[in-house]
Amino acid sequence: MGRMLTNNDLPMARELEDNKDPITTAQVLRRFRVVFNAVRSHFQQVEKQVGLGGAQVWALSVVRDNPGIGVSLLAKNMDIHQSTASNLVKTLQRKELINMSKGVEDRRNVQLHVSPTGLALLGQAPGPFEGVLPEALDRLPPKTLLRLDSDLGQLIQLLKADEQAGGIPLAEL
Repeated sequence: MGRMLTNNDLPMARELEDNKDPITTAQVLRRFRVVFNAVRSHFQQVEKQVGLGGAQVWALSVVRDNPGIGVSLLAKNMDIHQSTASNLVKTLQRKELINMSKGVEDRRNVQLHVSPTGLALLGQAPGPFEGVLPEALDRLPPKTLLRLDSDLGQLIQLLKADEQAGGIPLAEL
């Protein structure tokens, strides 16, 4: 746990050349904890305030912002697997927060709409609906986002992590 990382260990060593202090694994791990705790805290606050999980609130907001959206497009908008979106829709429908109707042109297509109860609930939910992490990532400069993606890709490889897990909302973990 206490292995010291030097500038030579990091992919962006050039940016760190001015910093002669070595970075410890513990420092980086601490930063991950800060990020995960910020995400968890936000979703706990959402659930405490409105009684719904963060992913459900996010899905509800996407449906509100896109009246008549289907499950496939909902999944695409949330960058989640279609089966995950379908499960979110079933839960929201069971709680009477969304209404489903058949498409006019193609009766096989389902159109989703937020119910008045769902609208009222969204009015009580703290934002951002998609969570604090996506909002923060959206505010990063493209160069930083590219570097972060590359560095996290290396970490994922070292963890031998299942990249399919990327289709599960953080609020569901």
